[in-house]
Amino acid sequence: MRILFIANHLNVGGITSYLFTLAGGLKQKGHDVYVASSGGDWKDKFIAAGIGHIHVPLRTKNEASLNIIFSFLKLKKEAKKLNIDLIHSNSRTTQVLGNLLSRALAVRHIFTCHGFFKPKLSRKLFPCWGEGVIAISNEVKEHLITDLGLDEKKISVINNGIDPAGFGDFSARDNLRKDLGINDAPLAGIIARLSDVKGHIYLIRAMQQVIKTFPNALLLIIGEGNMRDTLVTEVDKLGIKDNVLFIPEARGTEDILAVMDIFVMPSLQEGLGLALMEAMAQGLPVIGSKVGGIKTLIQNEITGLLVEPAEVDELSRAITRLFKDDQLRHDLGVNARKFIIDNFSKTKMVEATEKVYEECLSVSSPNNQ
Repeated sequence: MRILFIANHLNVGGITSYLFTLAGGLKQKGHDVYVASSGGDWKDKFIAAGIGHIHVPLRTKNEASLNIIFSFLKLKKEAKKLNIDLIHSNSRTTQVLGNLLSRALAVRHIFTCHGFFKPKLSRKLFPCWGEGVIAISNEVKEHLITDLGLDEKKISVINNGIDPAGFGDFSARDNLRKDLGINDAPLAGIIARLSDVKGHIYLIRAMQQVIKTFPNALLLIIGEGNMRDTLVTEVDKLGIKDNVLFIPEARGTEDILAVMDIFVMPSLQEGLGLALMEAMAQGLPVIGSKVGGIKTLIQNEITGLLVEPAEVDELSRAITRLFKDDQLRHDLGVNARKFIIDNFSKTKMVEATEKVYEECLSVSSPNNQ
């Protein structure tokens, strides 16, 4: 097969990690794989893996943006030249672009839903689902059916997969901590876009309480987003500026995870949580809120600790407990890594996605409802 993935960008993030794992796995199985995006820090990584890259101006969240039209005009020519068999989109804007290309070229279109959509009128009038939809968790599938009225038969649940070979190495930990000026301080971290739905504000407030027991404890917040100013203001207001470190992005997820003692995902809503999966694959003890796909990943007291969403006191107690208990941190980390290896492999994800592609290509003609 000749497959064209469409992404807004290739900077560090859940969708980029998903695409790199999936596209790389498909390439290894002998498929011709291309990614169209506006580029980013991981672009060279994709190219080095033998995945072709087509630059298009897709850094937009507006589904009516002129950038979608510009990208369509370029990709229409490129996809025709490359004789693309299937288009795979991964966000609302790329979904619209994928639908336009599918109709213009009579090429099948698959969409992966990585989270939850607001049921806007535009999504009802112009759904752009394509021939098939991949939901990354059962919770996302239920959302698509209940909130957006999608036919259950159209949806395949395929959990994100992790290549564990890329995780579990802590050899660079001391040097990386030294570079960041962390040294031996107990450190909790989160990797996520700075959005209110990710629950950073509750984590910051919980850390204010944790610091009462561990005055030198640090919180590492990695990500970019529209909540940054609000979060910085909250840190200043709580008087914990010296205990919270903001980093816009990390080029190597494995390295930054090696720096942490605990990974925390306090989301209010989460499709599955690829960053959480990567932290578990690294062998870190994890804390997550009881929402969405996080409940699929964390078995309380076995592969991590679960807390109620937006409960600052409960979250602070969980972090403090893990900082205090070396054995518990070790046991949860070991169990977490084993759980990911056993249940969320790259191989399973690639093979299941390949099967969806084959079923999609067997459809008599494109039907982008």
